[in-house]
Amino acid sequence: MGLSYAIALAAMAAALCSLMGCAWFVQQRTGNSGWVDTIWTFSVGLVGMGAALWPFAQTSLPVRQVMVAALVAAWALRLGLHIAARTAGGQDDPRYADYARQWGEAARRKMFVFLQQQALGSLPLVLAIFLAAQAPVATLRVQDFLGAIILAVGIVGEAIADAQLERFRDNPVNKEKVCDIGLWRWSRHPNYFFQWLGWLAYPVIAIAPGYPLGFAALLAPLFMFYILNYATGVPPLEAQMERSRGQAWRAYAARTSRFFPLPPKS
Repeated sequence: MGLSYAIALAAMAAALCSLMGCAWFVQQRTGNSGWVDTIWTFSVGLVGMGAALWPFAQTSLPVRQVMVAALVAAWALRLGLHIAARTAGGQDDPRYADYARQWGEAARRKMFVFLQQQALGSLPLVLAIFLAAQAPVATLRVQDFLGAIILAVGIVGEAIADAQLERFRDNPVNKEKVCDIGLWRWSRHPNYFFQWLGWLAYPVIAIAPGYPLGFAALLAPLFMFYILNYATGVPPLEAQMERSRGQAWRAYAARTSRFFPLPPKS
């Protein structure tokens, strides 16, 4: 069993690295780094579906594998299509564009290395999907349905936040303003919060008696929380907002929770 898990993990890593190599190629050819997150989302979705349906475990329940694969597909389609539509409209991702400016002449090479690191860094996510689908329990449990509900809330919440931000930006009156409507009154990054929330679904499904590996699925929400809050999510985005919105952003940040939705400060 240990060798089989190692083979599965190696296959996931190879697939993610190959797909993010394609993301690098597309980014270099188009000059639009927005395609990076589009391809990353579909890559994690595709590899995650393959991981969920991995056939070797004798004790896995096929209906659970299909359910987990469907959850991954729903997440990837919603987020991937949203980012693709935004990118097709010519909108570059300010985070990656800023990295490219900082790297200067070495940007081409460093972007490739960065995206390969991103591919390997996504392993905890697909591993959590794999472990959830392979949980050795003969029937679906209440916690399986609870996991599905958590992911559904994450998908819907992120979609609402994205739609509210898009409507705000499409209104010419709001040019140079900071979005503080709807969910954005309660969190500076409600889309990131709901993205993180969705990854809690997999440990809920994975953890089972006699299955200590299930606890490794907790790496997914822990990893996503770190990435969003301290790496490629909040820090570069807030730095860009500070530069572009100045005092309006500082006033908004002073009254609004950074990540978890909370009532705004008066």
